[in-house]
Amino acid sequence: MTATTTPATTAPVRAEIATLWRLSWPMLVGQLATVGMGVADVAMTGHVSAEELAAVSLGTSVWSIVLVTVMGTMMAINTVVAHEIGAARYDQIPHSVRQSLWKGALVGLVACLFANLCTLLFDHVGLEQPVADRASLFLHVISLGMPAFACYRALYGYTTSINQTIPIMWIAIFGLLFNVASNWLLVYGNWGFPALGAVGCAVSTAVGMWLMLGAMVFWIKYSPAYRLTYPFTGWEGPDWTEIGQMLRLGLPIGVTYFAEVSAFGLISLLVARFGVVAVSSHQVALNFASLVFMVPLSFSIGMMTRVGQAMGEGSPERARFVGWVGVGMSVAFGALSALFIALFRWEIAAMYTSDPAVQAACAHLLLFAALFQLSDATQVATASAIRGYQVTRPPMIIQLVAFWGVSLPLGCILGLAPQWFPWVPAAPMQTTGFWIGLVVALTIAAVLLTWSFEQVARQRIREGAAARKPAV
Repeated sequence: MTATTTPATTAPVRAEIATLWRLSWPMLVGQLATVGMGVADVAMTGHVSAEELAAVSLGTSVWSIVLVTVMGTMMAINTVVAHEIGAARYDQIPHSVRQSLWKGALVGLVACLFANLCTLLFDHVGLEQPVADRASLFLHVISLGMPAFACYRALYGYTTSINQTIPIMWIAIFGLLFNVASNWLLVYGNWGFPALGAVGCAVSTAVGMWLMLGAMVFWIKYSPAYRLTYPFTGWEGPDWTEIGQMLRLGLPIGVTYFAEVSAFGLISLLVARFGVVAVSSHQVALNFASLVFMVPLSFSIGMMTRVGQAMGEGSPERARFVGWVGVGMSVAFGALSALFIALFRWEIAAMYTSDPAVQAACAHLLLFAALFQLSDATQVATASAIRGYQVTRPPMIIQLVAFWGVSLPLGCILGLAPQWFPWVPAAPMQTTGFWIGLVVALTIAAVLLTWSFEQVARQRIREGAAARKPAV
């Protein structure tokens, strides 16, 4: 009996895994290509001078926080379009996309202004003035690409939610190739172009963002896949009511992303006091963990689309099913990545550095990275599943508490061992203390978000059953 029933019971799971993989793998390639742009900027500028590298590193530390916050804020369109697709309200999608573009223009301009205001801090953090000036100029220039990036993310969410993820992959690869080629021209001054150093990276990235937006518009305009929901049939002014609704959905996601990225950034600053070995090993371990994180992140974006489509169809039972399948995929990858990192931590460290002291410290921290793989994969997956229901505030609150209420305070207590605090270790645990804080915080977030996802899913199922019950 088991042999005959097992294939039937597992067939829906296998089918959903296959669907989610087809939806997610192009986004994974695109995410890696996008990360590669930042890697190319740092690597290519590092061959100019230490000052230019410092300017890019400092400017990028601010820029990445702004960029990720905007990315999260623009994610509202993903779930809005997914719900409309599920409900077959195809005629509503063009209007939603156009309003998301208006929202993108507004968010992009605000982010551009904020990035420029952040340059005022560079004169007050003890930097050498030439480095502060170059970092400020880097941010002034690169911020000009932010409105394009925000509008690109609006179209990114739209195309993802109608199951068209291949364009995202090819456009990201195009962006990476353009970034590397234009860096070669503008950073080093090849082929008669001016040698701009760090500013050359900023020009390349800003222009690349506008080109990626243009490429996305071009693809949507000429690909038959977009005919049913084509958003550029007409022009309309901003609908502030709908933009406000999208902001209420998107801002909590943006705040969540800001909390996570800024917490990691602050930990990097706090670790700097422990010396070059501590900083280098921390950055290497964090960089590799961030690369691995791209896989469950891509699964989670695809899963948010799948949950949203199921809810749009009026099928909360299927939404719960596809959500748990997506969580299971992320957790399975988390288990594999944890095993890989634990087994090959020395080889991973050796890929980044030949310094024995940094290798040893990095291999030690990678053990903690292995420990939080399961919880990290779980928290990103369950948070995205909840957002698929157009519920965004609970994940924000849980992750704010986890990163700013647990990770940073616990990391400071263990890592710095402040004498004024009554319960501290006998000696500062330094970088290890901060990574213990990350493990604890991500575990708390994973448990609370898993519970929250199940509660939201069950509530929607009860509401759906009540709506279908005939009136007496």
